[in-house]
Amino acid sequence: MRKFIISAFLITGCVITGLAQTDTKAKAILAEVSKKYSSYNIIKTDFTYTINNPQANINQTVPGTLYTRPKANKYHVTMKDQELISDGKSQWTYLKSDKEVQLSDVDNSSKALNPAKIFTIYEKGFKYLYTGDVKQSSKVYHVIDLSPLDSKQSFFKVRLTIDKQTKRISKALIFDKNGSHYTYTIKTFTPNVKVPETIFTFDPRKHPGVEVVDLR
Repeated sequence: MRKFIISAFLITGCVITGLAQTDTKAKAILAEVSKKYSSYNIIKTDFTYTINNPQANINQTVPGTLYTRPKANKYHVTMKDQELISDGKSQWTYLKSDKEVQLSDVDNSSKALNPAKIFTIYEKGFKYLYTGDVKQSSKVYHVIDLSPLDSKQSFFKVRLTIDKQTKRISKALIFDKNGSHYTYTIKTFTPNVKVPETIFTFDPRKHPGVEVVDLR
C-alpha cells in the first residue's frame, strides 16, 4: 500500500487509443480553472486517497493533507505512515514506520507529475475531452477526461471532476493499465494559508533516530 501511495503522487499517463482531439469546451473550462489556481500563493487541502484493484483484491482509502506552493514547485503531503516533502529542488520521502527518509532530486521535467502540479496537470502534455456535466446533491460538476501524449507511460487516463461554480477540481481519478484506479477526493480547500517556509523541508534534527538515505 505504501509504495502505491508514493508512486501515485509521481505518475504520468499514456495515450488513449481513439480518444477525440482536444475540444473547445474542455479547453475553455480548464482555462478558467487555471486562472483560478494561478491566483493562489499557497494551497492547503484535506483529501482522501483511494486505490482500487479488484483483481488484486485491493480497496483501501487513506486520508491526507497537502500544502503546496505551486509556482515554486514546493509541497508537503502528510498521510498516516508517510510524508512527501519538497523545497522545489530536493524531495524527501519519509517512511515513518521504517524510520527512514529517502532524499532525491525533484524531477522537473514536463513528464513528471508531483503534488505541486496536482491541480494543473492538464496544462502540459495532455489532450482533453469534455464528457458532460453531473449533478451531485445540489452541485453541478464538469467531467473532463485527460489523455497524456506520451504513450510509454503506465497510466492511460485521468478523469477530472470540476465544480462548475467554484472552478475548482473536486476529484481526480487515475486509470492504470494494470487495472488499478487511484482516486483523489478533495474534502477541504483553503487558499493562501499562512505557513512557515520550513514546512517545505525535512529537518533531521527534529526526527532523532531517523536514517537519511541519499539517493541523489
